Amino acid sequence: MSMSKKNKNMVNVVYSTNPNFNYQYEETEETETLATEKQKLRVLLDKKNRAGKSVTLVTGFIGKKADLDTLGKMLKNKCGAGGSVKEGEIIIQGDFRSIIAETLQKAGYKVTVI
Repeated sequence: MSMSKKNKNMVNVVYSTNPNFNYQYEETEETETLATEKQKLRVLLDKKNRAGKSVTLVTGFIGKKADLDTLGKMLKNKCGAGGSVKEGEIIIQGDFRSIIAETLQKAGYKVTVI
């Protein structure tokens, strides 16, 4: 049983027969994107739960999802590889730690390679 997207943020209501009842929605506020020089990103190689394939993860981004998506797209293009942006992480298929770290540093980010 799936829940429609418009009802996803409802709080503590299953069903109401009151015709004048107004649902209260959870406020989901996005945090403002920090300036690039204040971001502390971690670049690491991950092989867990990926059918033996390795991916490069970029974690630690603080900001809006749209800005993270833009950064993810730029990194995928730079590496010439596929990937995605999920749960605040950028996932690039393959081992591109050095390329990604260099690209992020040139863009002004503080980068730690793990």
